[in-house]
Amino acid sequence: MSPAILSFLPGMNAGLNAASALLIVLGVIFIRQGAWTAHALCMCAAVGTSTLFLISYLVYHFFHGATPFPGQGWIRPVYFSILISHTFLAIVNVPLVIVTLTRALKSQFERHVKIAHITFPIWLYVSVTGIIIYWMLYRVEW
Repeated sequence: MSPAILSFLPGMNAGLNAASALLIVLGVIFIRQGAWTAHALCMCAAVGTSTLFLISYLVYHFFHGATPFPGQGWIRPVYFSILISHTFLAIVNVPLVIVTLTRALKSQFERHVKIAHITFPIWLYVSVTGIIIYWMLYRVEW
């Protein structure tokens, strides 16, 4: 794969994470206002942006490999704490989102709401920490 495309993907991934985070928050705001259709559209769009992120992330790391963290000193344990929690919760998040979405699509709204209360903070955390990790790896001169 072209180096130009590979160098573009981390920034695009951060943008997809930002879009997911925004859509998740908007979806929660809409459901609290009783705007069911707007909620559904936001959450489906969040699933879409998260799916595009995952595909792009996997392609990037397949061709590029891992990017070592260049920071030294006190920031290293901070970075790795964020990275480890992000990675673990991202793995947990995938089945949670699938189950949450499936229950909504099957109109099992009572069951959907129960798991959505678990899925929401994890999904939001994963999206936001993805942006932080990008910033720490690619935007800060350590």
